[in-house]
Amino acid sequence: MYSLKNKRNLRNTTYDKCIKNILSPQIKVLHVVPTFYPATYFGGPVFSLYGLCNALSRMDGTELRVLTTDSNGPRWQDHLDIQSVPTRRPEGYEVYYCRKWWGREFSGQLLSMLYPMIRWADVVHLTSVYSFSTIPALLLCRLLRKPVVWSPRGALQRWEGSTKPILKRIWEIICNGLLSPSRCVLHVTSNDEAEESRRRITRARVEVVENGVDIPSNVSNHRSWMPGGALRLLFIGRLDPKKGIENLLQALKMLDERVSLTICGTGESSYESSLQALSNDLGLAQRACFSGHAEGEVKSRAFWNADVCVVPSYTENFAMVVAEALAHGVPVIASRGTPWKELTQRGCGLWVQNDPASLVKAIAEMRGLNLSQMGENGRQWMEESFSWEAVAGRTHAIYTRLIAETTS
Repeated sequence: MYSLKNKRNLRNTTYDKCIKNILSPQIKVLHVVPTFYPATYFGGPVFSLYGLCNALSRMDGTELRVLTTDSNGPRWQDHLDIQSVPTRRPEGYEVYYCRKWWGREFSGQLLSMLYPMIRWADVVHLTSVYSFSTIPALLLCRLLRKPVVWSPRGALQRWEGSTKPILKRIWEIICNGLLSPSRCVLHVTSNDEAEESRRRITRARVEVVENGVDIPSNVSNHRSWMPGGALRLLFIGRLDPKKGIENLLQALKMLDERVSLTICGTGESSYESSLQALSNDLGLAQRACFSGHAEGEVKSRAFWNADVCVVPSYTENFAMVVAEALAHGVPVIASRGTPWKELTQRGCGLWVQNDPASLVKAIAEMRGLNLSQMGENGRQWMEESFSWEAVAGRTHAIYTRLIAETTS
């Protein structure tokens, strides 16, 4: 039997919970994405979505689920080692890693779970465009009248090497037909991405919310810059033709032997082999090191041992590695295919064309600059403007506004 005091305490607790729910109602958020952390093979978008979900899960009044696959690479046998579905992440939310059947990410189990999961949600956050789950998810959201936040993560941007443009355009037309402008926000991470994405997805409102970045706490103030006068360049990212790595290797060939390059990342085996063959053909075997995949402490050490991070991509919606490098106190040379124009204005890097001659000029310029001060400028910028808490707050505001507009 409860005592009178216990009954009163129970009534007070229940009352407090009711008031809290009225003032800050519980929002059920479902993220649908083809791959999720720790599937780090797929690069920056995996880390950015993981950071967002972690920050959202810490917000009061948010119940979060992630529906994804166990894919961890392009081959059908590349799977994450998942013990249970759902998996409770240490950060406090459930991830449903559905078994990949074939290809990069196709999962019949995920398709079978879409309906009950979308029905559960108050808002659906869809990531990726040309994925097997995109059209079924948009169709079910339309039928169930669920608001959608859609993050293309740069997939709608084009460059001269973009593949299958006709098929992609057909796909986009189908997606447009399933959208309701009053119930869909296209989430982009830069104004450049917004401009190009708006031309392809016309039946959604576009809102810009940048990615966040984790700020390491153990950045050393006593790191060695250009030891012995040697400049150490770093590339970190997925090895893919759109990244412009060939241009960077060509630029390295034009520079003197005291400039070296470490390339961290993996990609299709045939493309990796072509990059290594190019490096050998250019006579760079002793100056260009292919270090493979890097994450966690290995990735941090790569930043600690670099003087400049180079991001020579033809196109990027955000380029997460730029924010990561700056957060580690490393200056950056980024191409104009990335949205990082402020690098020069902030005194933490250079924003240049990605052809070999322009990269050579930028690298030569960096050798004469105060790299230590540039690194400090970049880290301070990341601390001020790119915290995950701020990003999650802006994203949550989009959720609540969409839900209110849908139910009004």
